[in-house]
Amino acid sequence: MLIWLILVPVIAAACIGLLKTPGRLTALISAAISLILGTYAVLAPECCSECLSTFCGTPIQLTLGLPLSRIMVLLTILVTFAAVVGMKAPHADAERSWAISALLISTGAIGAFMSDNIIAFYGFHELALIPTFIMIGCYGRGDRRHIAWTATIYLGVASMVLLAGLLILCAEMHAWSFSGLAASLQAGLMPTSTCLISALLLVGFGTLVSLFPFHTWAAPAYASAPTPVAMLHAGVLKKFGLYGLFTLAWVFGPKCQELFGCWNNWLLVLLLGNVLWVGYVTISQTRLDDMLGNSSVMHMGYIFLAFAAYIACNGNNELAFQGAALLMLAHGLTIALLFLLTGQIESQTRTLELDCMGGLGSKLPALGFLFGLAGMASVGLPLLANFAGEFSIFVSCFAGWAPAPACTDCWLGTVAGFFGGLGPVQLTLIGALWGLVISAIYMLRAFRNIFEGPVGAASQRATSLTVLDITAACFLAVFIVLFGILPPTCL
Repeated sequence: MLIWLILVPVIAAACIGLLKTPGRLTALISAAISLILGTYAVLAPECCSECLSTFCGTPIQLTLGLPLSRIMVLLTILVTFAAVVGMKAPHADAERSWAISALLISTGAIGAFMSDNIIAFYGFHELALIPTFIMIGCYGRGDRRHIAWTATIYLGVASMVLLAGLLILCAEMHAWSFSGLAASLQAGLMPTSTCLISALLLVGFGTLVSLFPFHTWAAPAYASAPTPVAMLHAGVLKKFGLYGLFTLAWVFGPKCQELFGCWNNWLLVLLLGNVLWVGYVTISQTRLDDMLGNSSVMHMGYIFLAFAAYIACNGNNELAFQGAALLMLAHGLTIALLFLLTGQIESQTRTLELDCMGGLGSKLPALGFLFGLAGMASVGLPLLANFAGEFSIFVSCFAGWAPAPACTDCWLGTVAGFFGGLGPVQLTLIGALWGLVISAIYMLRAFRNIFEGPVGAASQRATSLTVLDITAACFLAVFIVLFGILPPTCL
């Protein structure tokens, strides 16, 4: 059955492109079918989660047995459905292009998240990137062609670096799947070029996730992209790199520190760049789309913190793994909703300049409520989706920790000794907590400038939201609240 999660959107995209069927309607039918099939697959008994699928006799090794597969497939089908429902293209030809791109990005993401075969895992992600570049170049905001080329170069180089790391790893382990790597480890094999492999993987995956300082492509790309592409890329596809790192760490288990440990302290420094440096950059933005693009980059620092905490504990940190999974799901839903609402704000006001709006809440109270809900979720307010993941990550940073004298085997450990025995992970956490204050500042500022005060000139243009606008936004908002009250830790 898993193969149909890939075939359904591909068939729908072919119908739109070749048969000229209505773009939005065809994509909506496909997204609804995928939502039903995906929900069943995610919630199915264990016997359905471990099956390997074949296509025309060829084993393509699709599985939901990997630890993060279910939660990432759930994220993909939810965001895809909302993106298609809320799609508002400028004309009919653009609508078909938007629909095809959304379906292909969804196909690539689902395929990557269900692939046990590492080459298929890599290939599905590359499939999803292609329509992203094309859509930014053809229908993006601002200097779209320059932004599209910049993203293409950054992600193209990152993909080559990543591929090199994966090939070396698989060659040294004599295995070409995640399950094969696990079997090789059980047989006593271990890669010899661990520092080289981990460096290539961290740079490759890290650039795709927008790890500081390889992040500069991301915010402009998200801000420029058409709404459904921004929703799917920032909300879903961006998690590919994190998914890959955590899956490999899970496969290596107690030996994950041998693979990634040599760069873990450097990773702690870089992730602070995401949280603090990019956070302050986010505060300075004057456009809503630029602010949200940088905000998405900033929040990746928290998930990298969970990864560093997981590695520091030799893989014996279930709370870090669980927190990362919850935050990936929550951030994906939240940023997708914020980009969806941004598209609606732009269609109503014809601008995204924060200083040109104001008083939009009195014109469109439903839009103001939904934006406030998504903004508070992004900040990490309790009972909303992001809180459980962020709180779990913060607590996980102290897993296995006890006060200790200064550690002299690394410079960061030496510094840590001067702070009551706090380790590198704990010190990084202290710095990362400032991100909560930063995110509250820029999100509350954006809400005030857009929705409060006297009605600005741009807000005067606002009329009303359509039924589909409200439906798409409420669909995501419901899950943000639901997963805040009942975090899906069982997936």
